[in-house]
Amino acid sequence: MMNCRPGCGACCIAPSISTLDKPAGQTCVHLTAEFRCTLFGSSRRPSCCSGLQPSVEMCGSDRDAALGWLARLEAATAPC
Repeated sequence: MMNCRPGCGACCIAPSISTLDKPAGQTCVHLTAEFRCTLFGSSRRPSCCSGLQPSVEMCGSDRDAALGWLARLEAATAPC
């Protein structure tokens, strides 16, 4: 199992989070300056966030790769 990359936060920036009214590409209000989620481990954390698990495919080799992969996924799954 892969762990989150310190200082990344891509999964809190690239995708939209409808339960928080967060548009894609905008930093989540619960992401700290150190790119850590303040809701991690909390029952208040949206299920769409809890469902994202770090993987080589999603996270790639660095933060930019993760942002790009998640942005492409967001575009591919956005309503028409």
